[in-house]
Amino acid sequence: MVYTAEFDPLCYPGTTVLRNLMDLQEQEDLDEFEVAMFVIRSDEPWPEGNLDYAHYRALHRHLFQDVYAWAGEIRNIRIGKGGNWFCYPEYIDKEMNRIFADLAARDHLQGLSPVAFATDAAHILAEINAVHPFREGNGRTQLAFMTLLAENAALPFNPDVLERDRVLGAMIESFSGHETPLTELILDIVSAEPK
Repeated sequence: MVYTAEFDPLCYPGTTVLRNLMDLQEQEDLDEFEVAMFVIRSDEPWPEGNLDYAHYRALHRHLFQDVYAWAGEIRNIRIGKGGNWFCYPEYIDKEMNRIFADLAARDHLQGLSPVAFATDAAHILAEINAVHPFREGNGRTQLAFMTLLAENAALPFNPDVLERDRVLGAMIESFSGHETPLTELILDIVSAEPK
């Protein structure tokens, strides 16, 4: 789904294609390059950190450093999808700091049963998704961060459960305040070992 945005200086003039380090000006070419670089960077060691806001930004930077000069930087324009607007840029830092303070207060979800972990992780991810701090790459960064949370909580992470339509549907539902599909997805991810 294409983002709705104000005039975006990050896009090539007259297009919705984001300026990128390879100067790819066709969306299909950019999408292909972005996926390839994401897969390569996902297989490398991820940045060390404290599961905080700085760590989250470093994770985005790591995953998208080959594609966008602004990887890891907070967006500065208003964007939306499907008729819904994400957090306005002037409030992103405040909201992300609040979310990560809440996560720290919950001891980064350590020591929880898979059900409790899934419930709390769904709420945290739903809030991060509603903020949508980056211009692009939010969903993939959210899932990567969820991997780190599960690992930190000594829970398995089964990527075989990640079907695109199910993930998108769960995230869209969570934006409307319905976190059950996302909770169920996360529970499936952390309850079963990969095949």
